[in-house]
Amino acid sequence: MAAGVAAAGLAPGPRARAADPQDIEAMAAEISRKLFAGDGMARPVPETPTVSDLARGKDRTLVLGGGGEYYVAWYCGFFHGLKEQGVDLDVAEMVVGTSAGAYAGSSLTSGHFWRLRDAFEFFGHFPALFAKMAPVTAPNISQKRAQEINFNAKNGDPATIRAIGRAALAADNKLNGDGVERMAWLLTGDSRTGWPPAKMFTTANDCYTGERLVVSQEVAKRNGIPLAHAAGASSSLPGIIGPTLLGQRYCMDGGISRTWAHTDLVAGSKRAIVVTLTNGYEGSLLSGIPHNIHNEIKDLEATGTKAMLIIAGTPPGVNLLDPRQIEPALRAGYARAKIEAPKITAFWS
Repeated sequence: MAAGVAAAGLAPGPRARAADPQDIEAMAAEISRKLFAGDGMARPVPETPTVSDLARGKDRTLVLGGGGEYYVAWYCGFFHGLKEQGVDLDVAEMVVGTSAGAYAGSSLTSGHFWRLRDAFEFFGHFPALFAKMAPVTAPNISQKRAQEINFNAKNGDPATIRAIGRAALAADNKLNGDGVERMAWLLTGDSRTGWPPAKMFTTANDCYTGERLVVSQEVAKRNGIPLAHAAGASSSLPGIIGPTLLGQRYCMDGGISRTWAHTDLVAGSKRAIVVTLTNGYEGSLLSGIPHNIHNEIKDLEATGTKAMLIIAGTPPGVNLLDPRQIEPALRAGYARAKIEAPKITAFWS
C-alpha cells in the first residue's frame, strides 16, 4: 500500500489521531442546533422554576399528561362526565397535551371531543378492531430493544433520552409514518392541514438530539404540521408506534422526558389544573424514567401559579395498551368526573 502511495507521488501522512467520542457528540450537537434553530420547536426543560413566556398573562391553564389508550379512554369518560355536570375544561386559555393528553386536548379544543368519545365507546365494545388499527402485540427484536431500553432507563438525562430515541429510530414498528397521522385524524377529526385552536400545545422529543419539542399554532404554521400529526407524534411510544416526523425531526412520545407532564410550560399562569395518570413513580407506567409529579407541582407553584392536581389512577396491573381496558377506563373516568366537578368549579371560580 505504501509503495502504491509513493508511486502516485504522495507521501504517507501521519497516523490520524483517534477521535474523542465526546468531541464528536459536541460537534454533532452544534451542527444540529444550527440547522434546526429556525424551526422553533426545541424548548429545554428548565433546571429551576421559571415563568414560561407561553403562559405569562394567562388566567386558567390545563395540563393533560399521557398514559396510552387506557388514558385516552379515561379522558373521554372524564370530559363527558364533567360536561354533564356543567363543567367545560375548554374554557382554559392554554392547554398542554402529552401523548394521550395530546389526543384528548386537541379534540377538546378543536370542537371534536364527541367524535373521540364516540370512537372510544365503539372500540370499547369491539376492542379487537382497535387492536387491528393500532397493533402493539408480538413485538419483533428491534421493537423489544427499544422497549427494554425505555423501561430500563434510570434517569431523564439527555444521554438517556438520546439512547431511547436512537433505539426508537431503529425499531421496525407496524404503525409508523403516515399511518400514525391517519389514525390520529380518524380518532379526533382534527384538521389534516392546519392547527385550528391557538391555545393548544403538544409535546414530543427529538429522537436524535433528545431535545424536548413543543408545537404551537405558530410553530405548526412555520413547519407545516397539522394538529392530528402532532398528536400522533406526541404518542409515538418507542418500540410501539412511530417515530413520527414533525417538520424534519423524527420524534417520539412526549412522555419520554425528565418532566412528567411538562407543567413548566404553564408556569406563571394564575391557575393551572394538572391531570396525570399516576404520581409518576407508582402504578402502570410507559417508561422507566423516574418522575414525581408532586415535585413538579411544587416547582409550578414556586412561579406563582396556583395548581390543582388530579391523579386518575389505574387498577393494579392494568396494561395501558390493551384495548380490552378501553371500556372500564371510560367508566372510571366518567365516575371520577362526579367527584372532581365541584372541586374544579370552585378552583376556577
